[in-house]
Amino acid sequence: MSASHGLASSDFAYQAEALQGVSRTFALTIPQLPDALCDVVGNAYLLCRITDTIEDEPTLSAQQKLMFARQFVDVVAGRKEAESFARELGALLSSSTTESEHDLIANTARVVRITRGFSSSQRNALERCVRIMSKGMTEFQQKEDLANGLDDVPHLDRYCYHVAGVVGEMLTELFCEYSAEIDKRREELLALSVSFGQGLQMTNILKDMWDDRQRGACWLPRDVFLEAGFELGSLSTGHVHSGFSKGLFELVAITRIHLSNALQFVMIIPPRETGIRLHCLWALGMAVLTLRRIYAKPNFKSGQEIKISRRSVRAVILVTRIVVRSNLALKLLFKILTYKLPRSGRKSLEQVQL
Repeated sequence: MSASHGLASSDFAYQAEALQGVSRTFALTIPQLPDALCDVVGNAYLLCRITDTIEDEPTLSAQQKLMFARQFVDVVAGRKEAESFARELGALLSSSTTESEHDLIANTARVVRITRGFSSSQRNALERCVRIMSKGMTEFQQKEDLANGLDDVPHLDRYCYHVAGVVGEMLTELFCEYSAEIDKRREELLALSVSFGQGLQMTNILKDMWDDRQRGACWLPRDVFLEAGFELGSLSTGHVHSGFSKGLFELVAITRIHLSNALQFVMIIPPRETGIRLHCLWALGMAVLTLRRIYAKPNFKSGQEIKISRRSVRAVILVTRIVVRSNLALKLLFKILTYKLPRSGRKSLEQVQL
């Protein structure tokens, strides 16, 4: 039975519309999922996006972000009314927050009404994700010197867990609840799910590093660049030091490892579950192509310069539809697409790869 049973169809129509506004990628991949998963995963993404909006709003102080993050956790858990949260936060959002995100915040109540219609296990998975994500984001906002990057790779790992790895865990829980066959591989999937999320997140961090810097944030780890002879504090758009390129390539290599683990995650999903596989593969394929563009053009000045084309997106969709059921073909395709990408010299990281 669909999660929409008994709930207002207009709320679900809004959810589909909102997804189109805040993320074309997920608006494309989520409909590939089985009907039993489509509504809950779409809703989960919007909940995460509301959390992201709190983190990204530059006019909010760290204390205000902490307050609103805690309030939103209470909203999702049913301990606070969504309407008052939306009014208070919406009144403080600036033009730096997109029109689609303004609209999403204003319609928080509609999103949460859908959340409350899911099964208890689904709600628990969504609530856990929002709680961990909100807590981690606000901790980093308060404690880190975001203008000059994170301390080191372990700090990057921790940040990526809170903003993406926990999403991988949530998806795994939802997939396992949907399918007893998938549930048999729960532990294997959970072991890879955090790395899957981190691979996608690190790709976005590298792609968006100049846009983030304009907002006064930097999610790159200083230790990687110091080892390459470059100080992140001296980073400036349009002037790329050779040491910066070396550090960037090391992060590309680390990201490749996580994306390899993402492929392992996908291949554990039963081949007959083509919808779940395609949902994951499309995100993975677009990340790999983006990573290739970053490596090919390390002196890029904005995310737009390395954004993959619609033609490339169509190619990902076409090819993955053809090979979706074949693990052998998927491994070969990944090997071909990542062949020229650098390998990490960090042996401990290479051991992550299964």
